Amino acid sequence: MEKNYIESKTFEKINFNETELTKGEYENCSFINCDFSNLIFSNINFTECEFNDCNLSLAKFSNTAFRDIKFKNCKLLGLQFSNCNPFLLAFEFDNCILTLSSFHKLNIKNTKFKNSILNEVDFSETNLNNSLFDNCDLTRTIFYRTNLEKVDFRTSYNYSIDPEYNRMKKARFSLNGITGLLSKYDIEIE
Repeated sequence: MEKNYIESKTFEKINFNETELTKGEYENCSFINCDFSNLIFSNINFTECEFNDCNLSLAKFSNTAFRDIKFKNCKLLGLQFSNCNPFLLAFEFDNCILTLSSFHKLNIKNTKFKNSILNEVDFSETNLNNSLFDNCDLTRTIFYRTNLEKVDFRTSYNYSIDPEYNRMKKARFSLNGITGLLSKYDIEIE
């Protein structure tokens, strides 16, 4: 069976619950204001694509490849990124809502999360080496046995990270955020 190859195409204002998303490989494509909510992405490859103002909430991934992908102003609720194809997995998020999503056990070093809401996201056993969390809300986000070496948290907030259970060499924090490293001790910092 021959795989479809779609290159440099723009998809705008499409509800993929009503219009079928062609299975295949998408390279250098743009998806603008599209609805992928509850969709099943199975054996679809995205390379150097952009998703702007899209809703992917509760979509299911099965061997889906995201290679050098940019999500901007997207709603990404309840996604299991750990079901994606891990080969060359790379993406960045700007002004996105990622609440209740999971990156469990993924190798996603150098990932940029900017101006995003990451409430109750699971980063357990994830390699985030040299990543950036710029102005992100990390309320109840899970960091457990996570590689946080050289990660920049200086402008993010509401995180609770236990240094005893995470690799944190050269991670960067602001003085205001230091309470997020000591929360398990139930101490008051003034």
